[in-house]
Amino acid sequence: MEGGSPKPASTPTGAVFLSYASQDAEAAKLICEALRAAGVEVWFDQSELQGGDAWDRRIRTQIHECRLFVPIVSVNTEARIEGYFRREWKLAVDRTHDLSERAAFLVPVVIDATPELTADVPETFRRIQWTRLPRGETPSAFVERVQRLLVPEAPTSIHAAASAASRVAPARKQASVYWWPKRILAVIATVILLAGAYLAVERLRTPQPAAPAVFSPPPHSIAVLPFVNLSGEKEQEYFSDGLTEELLNSLAQINSLQVAARTSSFSFREHPDITTVAHKLNVSAVLEGSVRRSEHTVRVTAQLINAVTGFHLWSKTYDRDLGDVLNLQTEIATAVAQALKVTLLGDIPQKIELGGSRNPAAFDAYLRGRRIERTGMTAEEEQKAIAAFTEAIRLDPEYALAFAERSLALINYADKVRGPAATRKAIESALKDARTATNLAPDLAEGYYALGVALSVGTGEFAQADEAFARAVALAPGSARILASYSRRAAQIGHSAVAIDAGRRAITLDPLNFHVHRTVGIALLLVRQYPEAVAAFQTAIALQPDFARDYILLGQTQYAMGEYEAARKSCEVAPDDDLGQVCLAMTYRKLGRDADAQAILQRMKSNFGDEGAYAYAEIYAQWGDLPKALEWLETAVRLSNSGLEELKAEPDFDPLREEPRFKAIVRALKFPE
Repeated sequence: MEGGSPKPASTPTGAVFLSYASQDAEAAKLICEALRAAGVEVWFDQSELQGGDAWDRRIRTQIHECRLFVPIVSVNTEARIEGYFRREWKLAVDRTHDLSERAAFLVPVVIDATPELTADVPETFRRIQWTRLPRGETPSAFVERVQRLLVPEAPTSIHAAASAASRVAPARKQASVYWWPKRILAVIATVILLAGAYLAVERLRTPQPAAPAVFSPPPHSIAVLPFVNLSGEKEQEYFSDGLTEELLNSLAQINSLQVAARTSSFSFREHPDITTVAHKLNVSAVLEGSVRRSEHTVRVTAQLINAVTGFHLWSKTYDRDLGDVLNLQTEIATAVAQALKVTLLGDIPQKIELGGSRNPAAFDAYLRGRRIERTGMTAEEEQKAIAAFTEAIRLDPEYALAFAERSLALINYADKVRGPAATRKAIESALKDARTATNLAPDLAEGYYALGVALSVGTGEFAQADEAFARAVALAPGSARILASYSRRAAQIGHSAVAIDAGRRAITLDPLNFHVHRTVGIALLLVRQYPEAVAAFQTAIALQPDFARDYILLGQTQYAMGEYEAARKSCEVAPDDDLGQVCLAMTYRKLGRDADAQAILQRMKSNFGDEGAYAYAEIYAQWGDLPKALEWLETAVRLSNSGLEELKAEPDFDPLREEPRFKAIVRALKFPE
């Protein structure tokens, strides 16, 4: 109920309590108005929170006395790790422990496409099937169901309440990478609980209390928190972070060990509460420690904690020369695996140290490049990352990982730099670096990943790119970054099932990484899983609101769904972005703003010339001018424009699918089947 003081609308106690984040007040208001119009008493108000002990007691009293508790779940609740609504949720869950199984109480409602699979909600909510009321729009069937649930004598299970109410929102026909597994499990759990409750009532005639939620993560799963920098200088944090990430990558090389990816683990830097980390990332163990670096040596202290019991499993302090960092990674990773009783298969030291460097100065330059590349948003920042990787390679010409990362940085630079000559030069350099990485270390996943990316962008070697991506995934099945890109690549060539499976695994490994969500979102858009793509982009935006491109991707998906006004609002967040201009040119035309649409296209042609041929083809295809669309598409092929890698699956080109010239272009590009 965050965002408003909970004054009843002329209500006695014991009605419906709406709990929501302040950003969802409008949706909550729609639900409230629909229920009140039918005579249902609802606690809801949009005035500012007043706080204080008296206000807090009032909330607690109302949750204790209300008849139904309706938590509203959304991307806004997902984005907030703190909030009064979370306290309300916990109070409601606590109350269920004292209620009979026959009492309906919890009715979770989700107002957007937030996935059940990764939603940050109490485990009790997961045992109940959710009701979906998009944007708070409330059908009469839901209101009628709530009215029936409010009858005290109704012999309805707590866990069945929302399941029955959710019948107003039928399941989607297409499987969702985000939430369908939890939905199936919820249905199964509900059936089992209902059967158990029925037998208990029949045999004992005694109400059975709800079973407390049990935290049961995968047994061989771990999160690595960022090691604390004890070097005394803030600017040395890149080294402690980089060493932690390298250790995390080392653990990911071990078979049967599920390792939460860097972005998700590092999001807990400021609040390293082990229980919170474990529950949020669904891991059974957490590794934490510290790094103290001097001129020639490094001291690393590490400790492994059982996240279920809270007990320490292992700890040790290591003093090493800086040139011995590779051996240090191997020692710690092996010790952790043994403490977790993971069977070590194959040559673990060789896998962990593959592609690395024993030159401390080269390693330091590599870590600096990784830090810049991770946060770089401009062409100038990409150049700084490329320079750092170049220094690492100069110091160690056989540093395969540095070649792979420089290749990826060059691809990112090619996407940001202006001019076809500069773009082509960057892509050619990226391809050369990726091939060097695979030659130096034939079993290095990052090398094949970089090769797949470089081949996909601007070379037209799509079959080779597919082989490189497949090889990267085979070598590093636990890499969220590689899995997310593989998901997008599989979608580009029409392998929908592979794309969804890889995307699901990537999100499981790195649920708090906005890059992973946006990449998987693009894959879902390409395979026409539009509602799930919307959920992916909304999650990415919630995790990183300042990344404008994700609003455009959301707008593109809304456009594909025929929601043109919503698409306009999303794409107008970044009207000067290249992709944003394409989106707006198409959307304005659909909204009858032909002059505005034409003006955008003319401005694009003035700015980009033939370099924008692929984008012009998209626009003309959606405008219905098929001859011009085909003409520009043929120009794009002749000039090897970026974007062609998505031609086979791009929804914008659906109007051209049956055109002979379009089919000829697709055949000529030799996409793998």
